[in-house]
Amino acid sequence: MVEVLNHDVAGLCRRVNRFIVELHKAQSANTSEMDVFDQERLQTYLDAITVYRGWVINQPQLDLPETYPREVEIGENPETPEVENESTRDAIYLMELARDELAGSQSARRASGFIGFDDRRLMALVGKTQAFLTDYIKVATPIDMPESSPARPGSGAGLGGI
Repeated sequence: MVEVLNHDVAGLCRRVNRFIVELHKAQSANTSEMDVFDQERLQTYLDAITVYRGWVINQPQLDLPETYPREVEIGENPETPEVENESTRDAIYLMELARDELAGSQSARRASGFIGFDDRRLMALVGKTQAFLTDYIKVATPIDMPESSPARPGSGAGLGGI
């Protein structure tokens, strides 16, 4: 179980973990093409990270002498075996880096908020993922690879309904 002391860091890390699962189970994960629907989903995940981060930055610093330090669970990081789609795998890896950098940061040891250099690391990884989507995925893919596909087993179905 991954734990931090900062409820804002925990909230962002939990969201990123869910986005990672969504990418891993996306229909594009099983092909060499990231379809437009999964590209749009990746964009919404990046937007959500940016908006959540902005919300945290705009909140006042909290004085929590009675409740700090209190461990806040992020949960287990999702397992993400290799997927067929290399672009999906790269996007997942960048999100894992963002999550792990933040969960292991000095900000994670505060009660709330982000320290400036931790925030810059987070936003640099979000920016790199955005550039990957805009400058590579949307420009250079899909690529026809009939001889090497499929290279891996499928990622499996998503969670079932109720």
